Amino acid sequence: MKIGAIPQSVVEWIALKLEIAPRALIDTHAAMLLARTVMAGAELKVFDALAERPLTAAETAAACDSDTTATALLLDALASCGYLRFRDGRFELTRRARHWLLSSGPSVRDKLLLQVAEWRWLETLEGFVRTGRPLDFHASMTAEERELYHRGMRALAGVAAPEVARLVPLPRGARRMVDLGGSHGHYAAEICRRHPRLSAEVMDLPDAIRAAAPLLASEGLGERLVHRAGDAVTADLGTEQYDLVLMSNLAHHLDAEQNRALAVRVARALKRGGAFVIQEPARIERPGSAGQIPALLGLYFAMQSRPGVRTWSAGEMAEWQRSAGLKARRAKRLRTAPGWVQQAAIKP
Repeated sequence: MKIGAIPQSVVEWIALKLEIAPRALIDTHAAMLLARTVMAGAELKVFDALAERPLTAAETAAACDSDTTATALLLDALASCGYLRFRDGRFELTRRARHWLLSSGPSVRDKLLLQVAEWRWLETLEGFVRTGRPLDFHASMTAEERELYHRGMRALAGVAAPEVARLVPLPRGARRMVDLGGSHGHYAAEICRRHPRLSAEVMDLPDAIRAAAPLLASEGLGERLVHRAGDAVTADLGTEQYDLVLMSNLAHHLDAEQNRALAVRVARALKRGGAFVIQEPARIERPGSAGQIPALLGLYFAMQSRPGVRTWSAGEMAEWQRSAGLKARRAKRLRTAPGWVQQAAIKP
């Protein structure tokens, strides 16, 4: 998947191909306006206002407590971008908006709300490149941002979790798993629903647990899904305790030495036949061949975390697993999370 200029005519295609049209402006100014327009629609609950029936611009403004003229401009922009449709003087949701942007039900709206904070974090990008000093946003988030962060991560997990649960290898008769840095616990919940005899611990730092506790409780799995306070880098995982250890979106917050040492402790904690599954946006070793999204995420995650951490290649993840005595499998790319891979290894 790639983001960029999409020509709508032969003339535009030629202009882009010959570099007559300034692609850099489309990649920046137009992309910036598109992003903020959709984010504004989510934050102002424009999509919620149109969920029940089509409305005029004035009716939508009244429902959103916003200015009629400015709201009409926002609605027109959203329609031009495929999120709304204008028909018989009224605006209505397209399938795209209804599927992804409503407050109720599965959606990515909370992630869009988080992106307002991420927009501010990205203002430090040039400083990071100049100095090499990252933001370390985990240490600088406000309580409100922390709660929104976990809700945003839960929204993303809601998209990929069914595929994740289907791909995760589990030994026959598996009973116990731990989700390292799992926050909201939705991946673990979906895996438990697919395997009714399985129970899960979701390990995370105390601050994360306080913010994510309502999200875990909303899974409705009771004692089968519980939080466990701990730092995955130092926590004692025991010996032959688990049939599955899942580590999703954590490796890019750790340096190579920490990931390698953690793999050793995970291997010790696994029962024979158990699986260690790492899910990450995968970096490709050769510059320019990673694909657009993985490369952008690599820059973003390095900027936002702490010195020495970055995204890792599937080969590097597999090497940690093999060095811990596990049998690494071939990485699987997630269709529902472009750029992410699931790197699994089995304990012999």
